[in-house]
Amino acid sequence: MGLVKEVIKEIGNKSREFYEFVLPPMDMYLNDENLKIVIDMPGFTKKEIELSLCGDILSINAKKTIDEKESETLISNQRPNVIDKKIRLPIEVKEGEEKIESAKYEEGVLTLIIPVSKKGKDISIE
Repeated sequence: MGLVKEVIKEIGNKSREFYEFVLPPMDMYLNDENLKIVIDMPGFTKKEIELSLCGDILSINAKKTIDEKESETLISNQRPNVIDKKIRLPIEVKEGEEKIESAKYEEGVLTLIIPVSKKGKDISIE
């Protein structure tokens, strides 16, 4: 029975590592005034999430606080404990004008509103 628990735990760890690499899933919506970004980050608290905007790079850092004193034995841990992502935004953000107008976290979903100074320019393919 101990071997089965170890195999399940290892599969969970590999799964969690994969999700930490690819997550968080997000949607972006652009209009003339702002860029709205909706990011799924279930299992984190507001205090565990840090955001920064430098130029057109949005950095999302989150780390769960794990209670080592819990009496339960962790058998499988697939949900990410850490998120460390840098995302290039599809808008032009001038140096010194980086601003997240609003950041709201409800029910595991983070919603950001970033004002648009100018839409990105179209790129022609030759």
